[in-house]
Amino acid sequence: MAKKRKSRIPKSVKIVVRVFIILFILLVAFIGFHYYRRYAIQSEQIRQAQLQRQQEAAKLLKQRKAFIKKIGPIAREVDKSYDLLPSITIAQACLESNYDQSALSQKYNNLFGVKGSNPNTSAVMTTKEYVKDKWVTVKARFQIYDSYEASIRAHARLFQNGTTWNHDQYKHVLASKNYQTQAKALVTDGYATDPNYADKLINLIEQFNLEKYDK
Repeated sequence: MAKKRKSRIPKSVKIVVRVFIILFILLVAFIGFHYYRRYAIQSEQIRQAQLQRQQEAAKLLKQRKAFIKKIGPIAREVDKSYDLLPSITIAQACLESNYDQSALSQKYNNLFGVKGSNPNTSAVMTTKEYVKDKWVTVKARFQIYDSYEASIRAHARLFQNGTTWNHDQYKHVLASKNYQTQAKALVTDGYATDPNYADKLINLIEQFNLEKYDK
């Protein structure tokens, strides 16, 4: 009985199979490289964005600390004669002038949004006020000051003298002995229209350790 001959795969088929395998490997490698490159680019973009945010945050923090360092000694010197806490005054200036970034502060040294009536010593500007449980944009006349000290001193005199219709308007503010109660008294005595005003001041004082100016 004759032996069966083994079937042999044609050489051309082997070549096609090898080429297919090589092409498949190259395709997998290309797809892998494509996804890796996209992942690397996205990772770098995220890293750059995070770095930029960190740099911007550091720059902003530096600017805010510089402003506090500038007005801190002024508030301490002025407030000691008016039964006011410098920490509250500094926090108010930071909050109301956006750390000296508001146009009112930069142009006219008005740190606290003090209104004016004399056209010769005031300017008309746009502002936001909390009226009937909502924020509204209004135009109003604001006082012009020649320095930060003048603004802070006028601010202190307001609490000391009260309003034209009530000289004891801010009696709870003046009676307060710590920044927590004085911040809340500003709302109680009608100084602020923002219902969250006291909490914002307290957070600022604690964030930047402004209580040190009270000592």
